[in-house]
Amino acid sequence: MLFHYLSIALLLLFATYLLFVFPTQWVKIERVRHPLGLNKRIFQISDLHVERLRVSPQRLRRIIEQERPDYIFLTGDYTQRVWHVPKVDAYLQEIASVGVPVFAVLGNHDYRLQYFVSILLQAFRRRGIPVLHNESVRLDGFTLVGIDDFVSGKTRVEKAFEGVGTEETCVVIAHDPNVTLRIRRPFDYLMCGHLHGKQFRLPFLYYLKRKGPLAKKGIYKGLHKNQWGTFYISKGVGQAQLNARFLVRSELTVHEL
Repeated sequence: MLFHYLSIALLLLFATYLLFVFPTQWVKIERVRHPLGLNKRIFQISDLHVERLRVSPQRLRRIIEQERPDYIFLTGDYTQRVWHVPKVDAYLQEIASVGVPVFAVLGNHDYRLQYFVSILLQAFRRRGIPVLHNESVRLDGFTLVGIDDFVSGKTRVEKAFEGVGTEETCVVIAHDPNVTLRIRRPFDYLMCGHLHGKQFRLPFLYYLKRKGPLAKKGIYKGLHKNQWGTFYISKGVGQAQLNARFLVRSELTVHEL
């Protein structure tokens, strides 16, 4: 009888691991082709959430090296606890060591650091990674626009696009896809995250959990288009709140532009 109960317990533990933990370790390299004529490969990392991340800095670096990107874009949510900033720094060190240009924006969890967000920004400066706060930078063949976090009230769309001509190829990075509802000018491609692909694939989740109008409409992952441009929502590599996923694998994204 004891053996019977022990077998059931072990089976339940294995099922729990397989359904809820394994998807956080079995990282999917999502490949997206959206030809803009740039001949550039962009590696997007979204929602690290280092407090709840089962991908080591060294493993992340190896994956990036295998993909050989031209640029790396980080689309927010690194940590919400100041004592985890050294762990963020360890990831940034490995990312920067690949030797390709890296650009970043912040997410809503980062702004929960409040006045300690300056310590997080110091880590980015230490690794030579520019964090774009509603500003743009001209790169090889395109202009990169970085829009600050929507949920935290930091978004300034007009300021972000200041000086960017409509004739330029414009690539945007942001954290929350709901920012696309604020953009009233053409853009060629936008990368974001925030919604974790639901993290738990349960029906009606975004009717119970408020994540903005896009999520409520069923727009919470993958490639989408509105009247102003095309945007991609990453499922993210880390987890928020619970360190688990259900029927949603962690994601790193390669964009062929």
